[in-house]
Amino acid sequence: MMNPPPLYRIRQDLDAEGIPDLAEAVVRSLDATSVAERIHPGMKVAITAGSRGIDRIAEVLRLIAEWLQSHGARPFIVPSMGSHGGALPEGPVNLLASLGITEETVGAKIEADPEVVILGKVQGLPVHCSRAVARADGIVVVNRIRPHTSFSAQYESGLAKMLAVGLGQRRGAAAIHANGVDALARIIPAMAEEVLRKAPVIAGIALLENGVDRLKRIEAIPAEQIMAREPQLLEEARRLQPSLPFEEADVLVVDYLGKDLSGTGLDTNVIGRLFIAGEQEPMLPRIKRIAVLRISPGSHGNAYGIGLADVTTRVAVDALDPVSTHANAMTSTFVERVRVPLTLASDREAVEVALSTCNHPDVSTLKLARIRDTRHLEELHVSEGLLHSLSKPVDVLEGPMGWGFNDEGNLDLC
Repeated sequence: MMNPPPLYRIRQDLDAEGIPDLAEAVVRSLDATSVAERIHPGMKVAITAGSRGIDRIAEVLRLIAEWLQSHGARPFIVPSMGSHGGALPEGPVNLLASLGITEETVGAKIEADPEVVILGKVQGLPVHCSRAVARADGIVVVNRIRPHTSFSAQYESGLAKMLAVGLGQRRGAAAIHANGVDALARIIPAMAEEVLRKAPVIAGIALLENGVDRLKRIEAIPAEQIMAREPQLLEEARRLQPSLPFEEADVLVVDYLGKDLSGTGLDTNVIGRLFIAGEQEPMLPRIKRIAVLRISPGSHGNAYGIGLADVTTRVAVDALDPVSTHANAMTSTFVERVRVPLTLASDREAVEVALSTCNHPDVSTLKLARIRDTRHLEELHVSEGLLHSLSKPVDVLEGPMGWGFNDEGNLDLC
């Protein structure tokens, strides 16, 4: 097998502008709307909390809860994550806790109820909504706006998806995904509009992150303006989303895959692989072999997306929880994404097999990149062969350097 080439640590220039004062940003955004006029003393208001690792999400939820309390409302948190976390109440609650979201950190009760009610029908499909949310006097929908990893449309990952999929719990998510990826772009906004008509939504809180995974914008949107405003914010999110600084590579080594990092474990927009039956693959980037070394601790064994890789390790496969992984695949219907790839005994073997099977015999010109995960792309490692063919300007921080495999052939990942 081929020995891994030395690496250079590089940094690309990404948008790093953030929010200097989070508390001031949340209060200012909410105060600038008419939301306060819709709150009356004693009003029970549900605040949605999803399964993604959004920057400072626990603090954001706490600040929203405090603002509602200051206006006389009684806020509570509702886990809103479709099938993620499983169907039992403790699953979503434990997932939120892993993101730092607890009753203590948020200052509000968490009400997890897997049961749903039917609000109506859209295009022949039932519109599901969490029973806990449906019983509330008001709803504040909170979510990050960003490109989806399975389709492109006016509404992708954001407030509309939270309304249509997140609030629908596992049954709602399954009903939507059962129609295939082509229908998602059509069904999600239609269902979101039905929820807005039938449920007491008072506002949405849109979150945008910059290129280095930090909150850049918080925008409160009155319920009736959500559908008009979200496509504009999605375009901004597209511009902010980081990407790899190259258009093609022989091998990409990813330290961590995880649901806390991307809805598909590996962000399809980053790796250029979709793996949905019948759907055309992205044109760029073109990567011959992808090796995944670990499942992130924050994914809790959900290895959805591992099938996007060609090679993985025994450590990663041993950490795979088939219950949550398979539930995610069955709900999405994209079962190709959970096929377990070629599994090697160590990190070194996984990297060497990826190298030796990419049909590039000359290690001196081989184009290899190593990233921590598909969410954090400011710094990465590249081989000399890739360093000389990057498509974006970068700063070389150090190198060349070895990989640092231990006696067992594994890397010290932290």
